[in-house]
Amino acid sequence: MPYQQIPEYPENYSSGNIISRLIDGLGYRYYWATDNLTDIDLKYKPSAKGFNTYETIEHIYWLSIMITNTAQNLPSIRLTPNDLSPLNFDILREKTLYNLKKASELYAKNTKDDMDNYMVVIQSDGYKGEFPFWHMINGPISDALYHTGQIVSFRRTTGNPIDPKVNVFTGKARS
Repeated sequence: MPYQQIPEYPENYSSGNIISRLIDGLGYRYYWATDNLTDIDLKYKPSAKGFNTYETIEHIYWLSIMITNTAQNLPSIRLTPNDLSPLNFDILREKTLYNLKKASELYAKNTKDDMDNYMVVIQSDGYKGEFPFWHMINGPISDALYHTGQIVSFRRTTGNPIDPKVNVFTGKARS
């Protein structure tokens, strides 16, 4: 699966490369946050009203769909619980990582003008919202980073912290 380590960085700081690198950082963090989760980890819920880890992973999967669909100029149609029910943790994790990889590749090397043409389109039950790409950055990408951090915290609470060799600064696990 992608993101066991972060890919080499691009040669320049184009608009698309910056978004691509941001997604790669998310992919790397998500890979390690979800590596070797146990059933106890997946069921952990910090409060009665909060999501458990598995539900958080489902949410990140939806965010990865939005990130990838926007990169393809496709609308994101809100998922229902029935859309997710056949997906177990391993499938959700794999699909999320491959969505992020695909999005990163699609955004890479785009110019500012290319980025200006992206719109975040969300549809559900007769609703269609269109938003400038800025909302992708402060919305789905940032939200996925936030929730990935929650998974890291949840698994610490259950006694299964991420591999201590993971280095998010370098994007590589230490040997």
